[in-house]
Amino acid sequence: MDDDRIWAFEESLWVGDAAHYHELIDDECVMVLPAPPFVMSGAEAIEAVSSTPRWERVEFSEQQVKRPQEGLIVIAYHVVASREGSDPYSAYCTTVMRWLSHEVWRVVQHQQTLRGVVGGG
Repeated sequence: MDDDRIWAFEESLWVGDAAHYHELIDDECVMVLPAPPFVMSGAEAIEAVSSTPRWERVEFSEQQVKRPQEGLIVIAYHVVASREGSDPYSAYCTTVMRWLSHEVWRVVQHQQTLRGVVGGG
């Protein structure tokens, strides 16, 4: 997967509907999010995120892409996400994607650290 497609894939997870989210998150995914219960896996992680309102706009910065082995992509970035009627959300994130078959990738790990916690601002 080329870098442009990686970032389009990641953006789709922030703005896509619940069905799209279910399609792209692996059943064995592990997530760490800045809200209780903080550490989640499998269906619990999928439901926790898919049941929250989707973001309307996301902006990525400080983007890094690593390919430690064939079929595995690790990304890190800063995101600012926003939607009408809510304060912007700012976090540092990591996502690990694994290749299943031609053009089919799934998220197996995702982590978010609120920007206010990292760097004090």
